[in-house]
Amino acid sequence: MPIGSGYPLYEFALTAALMFAVVTIIRWVLDPASPLVVEDLRLALLAVGALTGALVFGLLLSPWGRCSGAHMNPAVTFALWRLRVFPGRGVAAYVVAQLCGSVAGTVLARLVWGPAVARVGYGAAAAAPSWNGWTVFAAEGGCLVAVTLMIGFFLTHPARGRWFPAALGLLICAIIAVLGPLSGGAANPARQFGPALMSGATAGLWIYLAAPVLGAVLGARAHHRLRRAR
Repeated sequence: MPIGSGYPLYEFALTAALMFAVVTIIRWVLDPASPLVVEDLRLALLAVGALTGALVFGLLLSPWGRCSGAHMNPAVTFALWRLRVFPGRGVAAYVVAQLCGSVAGTVLARLVWGPAVARVGYGAAAAAPSWNGWTVFAAEGGCLVAVTLMIGFFLTHPARGRWFPAALGLLICAIIAVLGPLSGGAANPARQFGPALMSGATAGLWIYLAAPVLGAVLGARAHHRLRRAR
C-alpha cells in the first residue's frame, strides 16, 4: 500500500481534486434544483458514498497518489505517523497541504458550478438534529479507529496490499452511507474544512477536525497492542 513521505504539493493537488469532486457530486445529487437530485436522503448519501469511494480508489492508484501516498486526510497522516511508517517531520507539511487543498477544491467548485454549490452548503457535512456534539465526536472518531486498524492490517500483511485501495473505497462508502444522515460521515478534517469555511458553518468544525485525529491516535495504539498480544 502507498505511504508517501515527501510530496506535500501532490497532497495539495489530490485533496483539491477530491474536494472538487465531492462538492460536485453533492451539488448534483442533493441540490433540489438539480435534474439528477435523489429525493431520498439515504439513497442520495449511498450514491455520494459509492462515487466518493470510487474516486478515492482511483486517486490512490494515480501516479501522484503513488508518489505522495494519497492520504488526502490529516487523520490518515497522523495514523501513519503513529503506526511508525510515516516520518514525523513530514506531518505538518502534509496537513497544511491537505487543508489548503480542501479550500482550493471547494473554491474551484464554487467557481465552476456557481450558486448551486451554496444551496447545498458547499457540501459541508451536517449532523442530525437529534445527535449532540459528543455523539458526533464519538462517531467521527470511531470511524478513524476503524480506518487506522484497517491500515494496520494491510501494513502487517503486505502481500495483500493490492486490495487496500478497494477496501478503503468500500469503507469510505459505508461511512458516508451509514453515518452521513447521523454524524455527517465526514471522517476527514480536510473533507469538512473547506466547505465549513466557505459556508460559514464553523460552529461544530472543531469536532470534525479533532475527533478523526484522536481516533487515528487511538486506532494506532490499539493496533500496536494487538500486535504485542500475538
